Amino acid sequence: MPVRRLLTSAFGSVSLALALLGAGTATATPAAADPCGFYETGSDAYYNHCTSDGSHVVVKVEVALAPDYERCVGPGRTWLGSADKIQGAYYVGRTC
Repeated sequence: MPVRRLLTSAFGSVSLALALLGAGTATATPAAADPCGFYETGSDAYYNHCTSDGSHVVVKVEVALAPDYERCVGPGRTWLGSADKIQGAYYVGRTC
């Protein structure tokens, strides 16, 4: 029984050492890409049209204390305005 306990303890120590070594060699991951659709940063609102076909789509932009409007956006990120003013945006189901 003491030999088994010694082996278990030694195995646990090796596992802990390997875990710590692995944690010390981890590299930082790159920042995540912009999400598809509407999103906000601290100060700005964007619509990211994720496509591989080059299409342009119509999105409805919801505005605080002003009329909502539709906008044609191309592939990639489109700045919609201040995050304080833009409440959301969504694809309306048609191209432009």
